[in-house]
Amino acid sequence: MQLTLPQAASYLGVSESTARRWISERALPVHEVNERLYLNAVELWEWAAEQGVPVSRSLLEHARRSPDDVPPLSELLRTGGILYKIDATEKRDVLRQFVAELPLPPEQDRATLLSVLEAREAMGSTGIGDGIAIPHVRNPIVMHIDHAFVMLALLRRPVEFDAIDGQPVHALFMVVSPTVPVHLRILAQLGFVLRDSVLRDMLRERAPAEDILGRIEMLEASRTTGSFRTSSRP
Repeated sequence: MQLTLPQAASYLGVSESTARRWISERALPVHEVNERLYLNAVELWEWAAEQGVPVSRSLLEHARRSPDDVPPLSELLRTGGILYKIDATEKRDVLRQFVAELPLPPEQDRATLLSVLEAREAMGSTGIGDGIAIPHVRNPIVMHIDHAFVMLALLRRPVEFDAIDGQPVHALFMVVSPTVPVHLRILAQLGFVLRDSVLRDMLRERAPAEDILGRIEMLEASRTTGSFRTSSRP
């Protein structure tokens, strides 16, 4: 999903002139095509999270209009799995162990994926705050796979990740998808459940996998029925 600069400014709730100023002053990521500026929706969402800039939820909700069928997050996590065994003290080692555990087809080049993830982290941390990171490249991790999945790693010890709030990271979500629209819709699901303070506490405490999945399933049901609200910290 490519955006014009005015569209991006609208999602950010600022004027186009402010968005232009942020390109030079705050490294707002843009691409020039035929002398016109465009922004990638995923890049914009990541940048806003890193910079602490509010962004309209409609940026991610827009992906719902995609015809791609995306399973609920709980199902995507059951496919990808929840890891408890990563034990490292450096970000690079965490990423290396994480990539080694991804349920990818044998032909996928894990070494290249790791190098791309490291390059992405060099551009700016993917730690979104409250001890959580979503490590992926500026352009989504789109691979030749049959089905999308999400893997969650709950680290044995928190690791410094240069997150936007300065907190070390204890939980990492990796989203792997076959298309960009699917990637966006999965991010929208993650954004919803991670607003829940109970779930965030469970991640911090390294709760059992079935308890975490059960909480996510409850949140997913509440989104459909409206019978339950996420609990967010003030």
